[in-house]
This record gives sequence, C-alpha cells and structure tokens, in this order.
Amino acid sequence: MTNVVATLLAGVVFGLALAAPPGPMNAIIAEESVVHGWLSGFKAGLGAMTADAIFFVLAALGVVAFVEAFPTLRAAMVGVGGVLMLYFAYGAAQDVRSSFRPADAGVEEGGDAAVSAGSDRTAATGFTKAFVLALTNPYQILFWLTIGVGLLDPGTLDVLAETPYVGGSLAGLLVVETGSPALVVGFFGGILVWVTGFPAALVGAERRVESLAPVVAGASALVLAGFGVLFLSQAAGAFLG
Repeated sequence: MTNVVATLLAGVVFGLALAAPPGPMNAIIAEESVVHGWLSGFKAGLGAMTADAIFFVLAALGVVAFVEAFPTLRAAMVGVGGVLMLYFAYGAAQDVRSSFRPADAGVEEGGDAAVSAGSDRTAATGFTKAFVLALTNPYQILFWLTIGVGLLDPGTLDVLAETPYVGGSLAGLLVVETGSPALVVGFFGGILVWVTGFPAALVGAERRVESLAPVVAGASALVLAGFGVLFLSQAAGAFLG
C-alpha cells in the first residue's frame, strides 16, 4: 500500500513538472483565464489534457510511432501547429486591447445573462483551441513517443530529469518504478491539479491588479508567435532539407 501511494505521489509530481513550465499550452491557458475567466482557462487546460489522454492511448497501441515513421507527415503536423500558433497569437494580441477592464464593468444592462452566455462560448473556444493545438504540438508527440509510452512498461523513470529546461540539474532526485497504473493515474492527476490551480491563481491576481490581463494576453501572444515561427521553420527545414 505504501509503495502504491508513493508511486501515485511521484506521478503527481511528474505531471506537475511537465505541465508547469512556460510553453504554448500554458500561454493559451493564461490568456483564456485572465481575459475570459477561470472556467475558460480550466477548460483550455482540459483540452490539452484530453489530447494527452488520446496520445497515451495511441502510444499504448503503437499508433503514435506511425507518425514518427513518416517524417513528411510529422513535418506537416508541425507546420499546421505553427500556423495555428500564429493564428492564436493574433487572437491573443487582439485580446490585449479588449482585456483592459472598463470602469463600469459588470453593471451593463442584461449583464448576468449575457456574461453567462459569453462565458459558455469562450470556455468552449478555450477547450477547442488548446485541444487542437496540443494534437499538433511536436513536443507532446515526442514525449509520448519516448517517455510517455514507457509509463506502463516495467522499468525505472527519473521523474524530475524529464522536467523541461531544468531537468539536467534535477536528475536522480526522484526515480520511480514504471509499469504501475498508479503512476499513470498520478501523472494525469498532477496535470489536473495544474490546470485547476494555474487559472485560479491568475484570476485571483487579475482581480487585484487591473493591468494584469493585458500583460498576460500580450505575453501569451509573444510566446505563441515565437513557437509558431519556430515550428514553421522546423517544418520548412524538414521539407527542404
């Protein structure tokens, strides 16, 4: 029982470590949270998490490896992801202006019903944006081709070593045995904790700092545009080189 709990907690840490670093998914979640509210940010996170669940199933079935076997298909997916990121970056840039909080916010005629309907629409949009973007994100595909597909295979996993950007300095601190369903449950549980808490923290901060929403929207636009250009250049290099 103790080993199961330890493995579950290690999975939570693993999920948090992979979900937390800055990137296109968190840029979408952040923008949706501060511009449209917690529900929209949470559903954007669920969109990315749903894509991970699909990749997990496909990786277990060996389907994800099919993408890696055809470099042209993978390059096309990367190119589509780049275009989508630039498109969403344009939308985030537009949100910079619209996200400045008006002085009479919340007192306009028909407010409650309009806000409720608008929240439903934007939440659905946030889920779709993150879901589609995650499906074409080569980093997520690469993860499930390598580390992700091995979560159910017996062996060991250096959890923190796989943390983006800082993994090298954390290697060896948390090594767990793979092959346990508890590790997978904990992994997705860690992602769920992040997509719940991250939007809540941003919304709470935005209520205290009025200028936070346009700043976050602008930063999200820059992150998405940067990754969009990077992905397009990678796709062009694959096709031309």
